[in-house]
Amino acid sequence: MSFKNSFAAARAIALVLFFALSGLLITSGPGFALTAAATARDANSIQLGDTTYRLDGVDAPELDQVCIDDHADPWTCGLEARDQLAKLIGGRTVRCDDVGPEKNFGKRHRAICTAEGDKVTLNEQLVKLGFALAREPVKANVKPAAAEAKAASAGIWKGCFAAPQEFRSGKKDGALLGAACRPDRDKEIRAVLFPEDLTMPPSCSIKGKLAVRARVTGNIGIYHLRGCPSYPATTKPDRWFCSEDDAQAAGFRKAYNCRRPK
Repeated sequence: MSFKNSFAAARAIALVLFFALSGLLITSGPGFALTAAATARDANSIQLGDTTYRLDGVDAPELDQVCIDDHADPWTCGLEARDQLAKLIGGRTVRCDDVGPEKNFGKRHRAICTAEGDKVTLNEQLVKLGFALAREPVKANVKPAAAEAKAASAGIWKGCFAAPQEFRSGKKDGALLGAACRPDRDKEIRAVLFPEDLTMPPSCSIKGKLAVRARVTGNIGIYHLRGCPSYPATTKPDRWFCSEDDAQAAGFRKAYNCRRPK
């Protein structure tokens, strides 16, 4: 083969690779739709294959978050909200339309997701059931559903709870939400919503601790894995996480003395 022919062949291969990679990049950004079997990671995170999406326009209780019900009893509203999303999926395939990366965690994208056979998105259905709040959306419009859920005291609105973003940041003096919040029991209610000994959700053993020193790296806290020297010493975690990805998405960095267990 002549030099000229070899050069032409190499150029053709390079062009094929370029367009293939370009196509890959295009399909991984906003406007890309993925349809697959789905798993509810938490109440506003859906995993399709190796991809995890946050439901656009939705902010739901965290898995380790506690609420108070309409009988003044504490309940694991974050786990219940996750289970409600799983029921809405019902084992069906789900289509998620990518609407762009998370503002503070570009590794994870937001999406508008719909289960096979449904006309209403999972985003809207979860909010309408009262197991999620409306958050600033990229494209999803769930505000009417949020207003309806609040007016009907549906889901978590029937009791008393802290907004998920305030629970995540440990803001214990923020406004309380729900139909059963009693101003005369404010101190007792906050003690339940922000317990000193937060119960670990099933299979979520990563400990998170809010820390001022973490702000140096732009985080709000530090997380500790099993096997880390700091893990046993962290006796009262502020958060529990199911994966490092979840911890990082919440604004926590790994403890510097942590190594992944063998």
